[in-house]
Amino acid sequence: MVTYNEYLKNILIQILDSYNNLKEIKDQSGDLNNIKKELLKINGFIKVIVNKIDSDKITSSDFKIVKSKFSHYLDSYFFVKEIETMAPLYSDDVSRVKNMRIKILEALESKKMIEDAEELIEKI
Repeated sequence: MVTYNEYLKNILIQILDSYNNLKEIKDQSGDLNNIKKELLKINGFIKVIVNKIDSDKITSSDFKIVKSKFSHYLDSYFFVKEIETMAPLYSDDVSRVKNMRIKILEALESKKMIEDAEELIEKI
């Protein structure tokens, strides 16, 4: 049986995997779909943590900080809508694809959110 901490750790690992996949995209024509796919995964996993994971059941006190940052991210950034809007017009424009990917990475890295998630994985 998987413990609550292991469950949280697995979700955080999946967020970091998608984050790393975003970093590795080479900004080529058609990559906007790949960016959207990874972003949807990240957003979904963050929503699970914010809405379903109970802070009282996690042994690490750092979890509340990470959960707060995840909640702020969900409230502040709406990249999926932007991608859907720009996809028909600019999906082959490499510079716009690169700019969108960089903006998403900057948002994920803001307030050391990804860094804190990595540290939490090590502590769990």
